[in-house]
Amino acid sequence: MKTCRKMGIKTVAVHSDVDANAVHVKMADEAVCVGPAPTNRSYLNMDAIMDAIRITGAQAVHPGYGFLSENKEFAKRLAAEDVVFVGPDTHAIHAMGDKIESKLLAKAAKVNVIPGFDGVVEDAVKIAGQIGYPVMIKASAGGGGKGMRIAWNDDETREGFRLSSQEAASSFGDDRLLIEKFVDNPRHIEIQVLADKHGNALWLNERECSIQRRNQKVVEEAPSTFLDPDTRRAMGEQAVQLAKAVKYSSAGTVEFLVDSKKNFYFLEMNTRLQVEHPITECITGLDLVQQMIRIAKGFPLVHRQEDIPINGWAIESRVYAEDPYKSFGLPSIGRLSQYQEPISLPNVRVDSGIQEGSDISIYYDPMISKLVTYGATRAEALQKMEDALDHYVIRGVTHNIPLLREIITNPRFISGDITTNFLPEEYPEGFTGHRLTPEGRRELLATAAALYISAQLRSQRFMGTFLDVEVDGGSVEVSGEWNLASALLPLSINGNPRVLQCLSRDATGQITLQYLGTQVRPLRVLSRLAAKLTGHMPEKVPEDTSSILRSPMPGSVVAVSVKPGDMVAEGQEICVIEAMKMQNSLIAARAAKVKSVHCKAGETVGEGDLLVELE
Repeated sequence: MKTCRKMGIKTVAVHSDVDANAVHVKMADEAVCVGPAPTNRSYLNMDAIMDAIRITGAQAVHPGYGFLSENKEFAKRLAAEDVVFVGPDTHAIHAMGDKIESKLLAKAAKVNVIPGFDGVVEDAVKIAGQIGYPVMIKASAGGGGKGMRIAWNDDETREGFRLSSQEAASSFGDDRLLIEKFVDNPRHIEIQVLADKHGNALWLNERECSIQRRNQKVVEEAPSTFLDPDTRRAMGEQAVQLAKAVKYSSAGTVEFLVDSKKNFYFLEMNTRLQVEHPITECITGLDLVQQMIRIAKGFPLVHRQEDIPINGWAIESRVYAEDPYKSFGLPSIGRLSQYQEPISLPNVRVDSGIQEGSDISIYYDPMISKLVTYGATRAEALQKMEDALDHYVIRGVTHNIPLLREIITNPRFISGDITTNFLPEEYPEGFTGHRLTPEGRRELLATAAALYISAQLRSQRFMGTFLDVEVDGGSVEVSGEWNLASALLPLSINGNPRVLQCLSRDATGQITLQYLGTQVRPLRVLSRLAAKLTGHMPEKVPEDTSSILRSPMPGSVVAVSVKPGDMVAEGQEICVIEAMKMQNSLIAARAAKVKSVHCKAGETVGEGDLLVELE
């Protein structure tokens, strides 16, 4: 919509009833409600969207990132009413949207492909055995990590086939799956292509997308640290070959897996604008949305391949309303009680569809924003990302900034030594937040003490004050402007600049700080008398989590596999919870008899709700 405004084009937003106050609705010149919250009754409701087009007299439709953006039937219906689809034609959408057909077309276009089964899967275990483990099971339609599982044996193939087919049917209305050889320890590198209706096509360099969780991208960068000019050119030329083979016209992305020897294999082609497109815009200077609109109108490309530069380095962090301490990110819902983007910092871009007061619901993707930083070098872009994450204020929902900051400051990531297994390899026991060094612990304790003092003396002028705090027999110098009303605390600690956030303070002396991205709690600062009396207070006994199963996230119950009186084995599936179109199998922590079941299929549950009790 920003691009349309720049081009002098009026816009119409469609929205569900729960999105009536969404940012995109407020940005548009007109807005039309197309149904209630469930996607199949609103954003996937073609009849309602077509009605909105007729009512407003819209001449073109840009489908965005998801929903109907790769739906050939929708594009066909638009063409039937002489409405321009800002994207490729129905032939290209069908050819590349079906992973089975796209793989065959890629082979014919002399594009490197991964060995696998090229038909519709019926007997998954048999096919997996023929290909050889490990294998990748994935939905033939759609993408975004949904309907995708890795299987290392027959049992995992059976379970992966079941869950992937259910996710595929729920997300894309198509439960067909394909199976191919899983390339172990690969990099995920994609090529941005741009093609017009006159047979011209360009590749706009690559994006490194190897940092993933559950096959969904978390951090992306352009260019890649791994590719040399020859490999970059070879990948770009193959991407253009594929685009021309299907007579592609619009912006599209050809995704590859790249092994340690720089062999690359076609993965899929996304026939839409990618979430991570801003980093390509940063290093090339092109507005991809503007290019898509020009191409849809019939204009030829104005650039040649030799005109496409790599200027500087750009990094994107996907900021999600997720709990990074649960499987690297399970969805969180709530209202953004405080929200402040770090757009005051130089070379920082934030693309978001929310604002302070927005609700994050169970119905849609939990992404809050795309945080992009740009620099002349990779080191500069990384430093700007670190600063931007420290200055990003998000309250009211759990978010993944702690994980993002740890990734971009990780020595292995900084060196460029990454694969799609980066997260499980670096955090084999799961993500636990920033690990405090002894020096970091002293900094944190000194800051908490200084904050306590500033609160006690808030009736006095307490700006730009220098404090010398004694911690563990040593001295820590803390100075800054102690504005307790501000969400950010820019401080100098022993001469090192730090930006902390005070998330909460209460009358019992408990202080929760966000330090180096991670929420640290509870810190408790007490007077001598209060500390002495605290020793007489009883402690809360922790809950025995081995005997109960609580929902780790808000969502809906897809299936319950047990009933009271059943015996369950350790690791046995008890129920399946769906959140944001991803299905999560919940298992028993130990062998026991089921005492009671507190949920049933179709119910909506909240995070922490009791699902099943064991004896």
